[in-house]
Amino acid sequence: MARWAIGDLQGCCAEFEQLLARIRFNADVDQLWLTGDLVNRGPESLRALRTVHAMSDNVVTVLGNHDLHLLAVALTPDARLRKGDTLDDILAAADCDTLLSWLLDRPLAHHDGANNDLLIHAGLVPQWTAVQGAALAREVGDGLRHDPVALLGTMYGDEPRRWDDSLGGVQRARFIINVLTRLRACSADGTVDLRQKGTPESLPGTLLPWFDVPGRASRDTRVIFGHWSALGLRRRARLLALDTGCVWGGSLTAVNLDDDDAAPVSVPSRQARGAGD
Repeated sequence: MARWAIGDLQGCCAEFEQLLARIRFNADVDQLWLTGDLVNRGPESLRALRTVHAMSDNVVTVLGNHDLHLLAVALTPDARLRKGDTLDDILAAADCDTLLSWLLDRPLAHHDGANNDLLIHAGLVPQWTAVQGAALAREVGDGLRHDPVALLGTMYGDEPRRWDDSLGGVQRARFIINVLTRLRACSADGTVDLRQKGTPESLPGTLLPWFDVPGRASRDTRVIFGHWSALGLRRRARLLALDTGCVWGGSLTAVNLDDDDAAPVSVPSRQARGAGD
């Protein structure tokens, strides 16, 4: 058995299928770990979602910001499609309700204690351990399944910007969602800045990549994430960044989580190059 982690699909289904062939994925014995953002911006969001859904017995996937956006547009009265969204085919599909119901059941984080791995879409603030991040993800996931309209309808916005254990209600849920699905950079005290999209070298002097904050509480767990296409592939002893920007003309990348010596496997994008988001 091999656990293969793959970065953000974002509707790039042809590349996904080519990558599965390249790694010789065997559904009888192997497992996929996907970093979220299965849909949006790419050309085949419906096909990508259907493909992953059909493989769900062999797939662990977390929710990304684009996945949550799809759910919000589909289920809440005020959310609207944005320029560049490629979600219309999903919303018009005969199996839309089935796909959305499955997506609602996906977690915002997956913690594998036996292997000391945490799968998320974006990041963690330095105050959170991997165990705490997974517990907060379950808290939001319970709310998402219990009352998706209420949670999705209030998740948009950049405030609050710093974690406090006393946060409650809408502010607590929004902060957890923002960190797990949108975070790239924060200050040393954990104040998040959700506007940053460039390379780590382009960050203002007061900000650091979330994973480079000294003494972050999650540093003893391997964190596997995507979301940051300008960062690209980054592989450390306790860190694996996997968004290599397929939807923006880069590539789609897989890494064998159970073989530290194995080289990453990538397939080139079929999309025109553009700016990541």
